[in-house]
Amino acid sequence: MFGVLEGTGVATYAEVLARCLVHAGAVPVILNDQPQSGGGRRSRAARWLSALDPRARLARMQHLPLAADQPKYTTTGHVEPGDIFREAQVFFTLHGRLMPVVCVDPPQVMHWTYPVPLYVQGARNLYTVHDVIPLSHPELTPISRSRHDRLLRLIAGQADGLVTVSESARRAVIAQLGCNPDAVFNTYQAVLDAPDSRADALPNGLTSGQYFLFCGTVERRKNIAALVKAHAKAKTGLPLVIAGPVAPGHAALEARLRAAPGVIRLEWQPRDALIGLMRDARALLFPSLVEGFGLPVAEAMSLGVPVMTSDHGALAEIAGGAARLVDPGSGSDMVNAIKALAGDDLLCARLKAAGLERARLFSPHAYGQRLHDLYSSVLGVARPTPWTAAAHA
Repeated sequence: MFGVLEGTGVATYAEVLARCLVHAGAVPVILNDQPQSGGGRRSRAARWLSALDPRARLARMQHLPLAADQPKYTTTGHVEPGDIFREAQVFFTLHGRLMPVVCVDPPQVMHWTYPVPLYVQGARNLYTVHDVIPLSHPELTPISRSRHDRLLRLIAGQADGLVTVSESARRAVIAQLGCNPDAVFNTYQAVLDAPDSRADALPNGLTSGQYFLFCGTVERRKNIAALVKAHAKAKTGLPLVIAGPVAPGHAALEARLRAAPGVIRLEWQPRDALIGLMRDARALLFPSLVEGFGLPVAEAMSLGVPVMTSDHGALAEIAGGAARLVDPGSGSDMVNAIKALAGDDLLCARLKAAGLERARLFSPHAYGQRLHDLYSSVLGVARPTPWTAAAHA
C-alpha cells in the first residue's frame, strides 16, 4: 500500500521505494487517503469529530489504469474516511495509540514511509524513521520534541521493525529511543536514473559548469546563511544557485538570500529542471548541519557532479570519501573548499570519478536487494511472496 502526499521529501522517498520493490521481488500496493469521491480535505473540526471514533478504518482496494511511464502498481487503496493521515494525528492526540486500519486482503508487509500513528491489522508493520532531529536537535525543527518522542516510542514498541536511511540515523534512533538494535534496519535510499535530456536554456543566464548549486528546503538546519557568507568570501566569480521550497517562518532568511550579491534564488523546481540544474553545476554545495541521509549528495554523485558536504554524520557517511568534506561550523573551511572546487579541475575530475563509483551503492537494484533482505528477515522466509505494502504521510 502506498500513500502519496505531493511535493514532500517523504513523497519522493515513497515513489522511489515503490519503483524499487520489483528488485525486491515484491509487488507494491498503494495506500492513500484521498476520498474515492474526489472531494477536498475535511475541515479541522470534522477531523476531530471523526477521530473520536476508536474503531478501525477500512481500506478499500481498486485496480489502477497505468500509463506507460508509471511503475507497475497493481492496486490502490483508499482509506475511508479520506484525510486519514491527518486524522490519525488527531486520533493519537485523543486516544494515545495508533489508529488501526483493516483490509479485506491485508498485505504481508506494511512499509510506512514515515512514522505515522497508523498500523494495518494482519500485516507486519515497518516504519521508516528518516531521522531523530526533533529529539537530538530540537532547536533546528518546528516539530514538537515531546510529542514526537511519545509517538516514536509508541511506534517502536508496536512495530515489527524500524527502517532507517543511513547507519548514522540507525545509531541515533537506537540511542534516542533505547530500542532493540536487532529491530532497527538500515536500507539507505536509492537514486532513480536521471533523465538524459538537458534543458535548452538554464535559468537566469547561467552557463553550464560556471555556477555552484544548493538544493533543498530553505531552513536553518541546512546552514544556508553560513554557506552564502562563505561563498561571498571565496570571491570565485561563480554564482551560487539556491533552489528549493520556501519554508514557513524563514522570511528573514529568504530576504537575505534574495538580496545577497552573487546568489540566484529559485523556488521549488520540477524534478527534470532540478536534475538539469544539478547536472550542469560546477559543484553541489551542501554543508547541512544534520541530516538523516542527504539525497542531493547521492543524486549529485550519480550525475558525476563534484560535491562539498559536511564532515560528520549521515552526510559524511553517504559521501563515503567521494566528496570534499568541510566542518559546517567553520566559515574558513567552507571558503577554502569553494575556492578549490572553483579553480582545481583535477580535484573536480577526481571527485567526479569517486562519486560515480560511490553512487553505485544507491542504485535501484542495490536498494531493492536491501529491501529483499529486510522483508525476508521480517517475514522469516527466504523470499517474500508478492504482497508488500508501502504507505506514507
